[in-house]
Amino acid sequence: MRSIYLDHNATTPLLPEAADAMRRVEAEAFGNPASAHHIGRAARRALEDARERIAALLGADPEEVTFTSGATEANNLAVFSLATGRVAASLIEHPCVVEPLRQLEARGVSVDWWPVNPRGIVAAHPIHPDTKLVCVMLVNHETGAIQPVREIAASLAAGTALHCDAVQAVGKIAVNFRELGVTTLTASAHKFGGPKGVGVLLTKRGTKLHPLMFGGHQQQGKRPGTESAPLAAGMVAALEHTTRNMTANLAKLTALRTQLWERLRELGPAVLNGPEIGATDVVPTTLNVSFPGCRADLLLMALDLAGVACSTGSACSSGSLLPSPALRAMGLSDELLHSALRFSLSPRFELEDIDEAASRIGSVVRSMWKLTTP
Repeated sequence: MRSIYLDHNATTPLLPEAADAMRRVEAEAFGNPASAHHIGRAARRALEDARERIAALLGADPEEVTFTSGATEANNLAVFSLATGRVAASLIEHPCVVEPLRQLEARGVSVDWWPVNPRGIVAAHPIHPDTKLVCVMLVNHETGAIQPVREIAASLAAGTALHCDAVQAVGKIAVNFRELGVTTLTASAHKFGGPKGVGVLLTKRGTKLHPLMFGGHQQQGKRPGTESAPLAAGMVAALEHTTRNMTANLAKLTALRTQLWERLRELGPAVLNGPEIGATDVVPTTLNVSFPGCRADLLLMALDLAGVACSTGSACSSGSLLPSPALRAMGLSDELLHSALRFSLSPRFELEDIDEAASRIGSVVRSMWKLTTP
């Protein structure tokens, strides 16, 4: 029985283009980019080439690009640098934004948590005059709902920074740092076919970052430590590939998401969580569905045995079998909250793959309903 991987929001397979780029740079420019000799200079050229290409793809300047180990480090660096006073954040932020904010709350920083509507979209809220930082993600990792980041950025007073976790947006929809109007923005390579262990933090020119680590001069002192030219090369190769194919991918993913929902809806009382099918404010990589009468944790394990990999929430949450905080913020009933699964798709799928996945999901769900129905 072949596996069907429906957890692409957690991580994606490495694209051949990314693997090829990494092998080439590792072979030709394996040196330390900080070394002055010709091998080190080759690594520096490869690194700076990747920086310039990523900047061009994301609408930023090269000096605004800081390479990190991934989104968790990038989000922590942005939050702890910009939270110089009161903070506001949506209730649906990823744990690697929420947990730094909880740390700040424990230190006495006031955090205003903005609610979302039942579709999982945050609305603009009155902002306390002491607010120095607002955190709003671009695409929610549980529902795919696109957040009104540009509108929120335009509403903020001078002196209020806006941090945007764009991890589930970059490589999937068009993202332009300059046009969004945000202060900082994060992305992670393994979410769009790049290697694990590398991400970027884009920081608006003139914004001061306070490093989380010390002991090196690299990247203007913002993120010390030896940079990995091969990882950076793999990241930009993946981003270039997904950007070239973005229009076709979005059209295909929309068809796949629609097909999966139509097949799951035939099962019986399945409930779609988040923006509806056909909505323009959702990224079609993600379908979040509740199956009333089933426990999500048991359903997840039964599906795994049936060769279907999916999730009940963010893989970075403390205990990934726990109900999604984002769904809780949307006001789902306990029954819907505890029976929700996230299916996240890839343009590599065909409609036949979706039909096979839906057939297996249907078989497992029906078996579970029989066990729980008196």
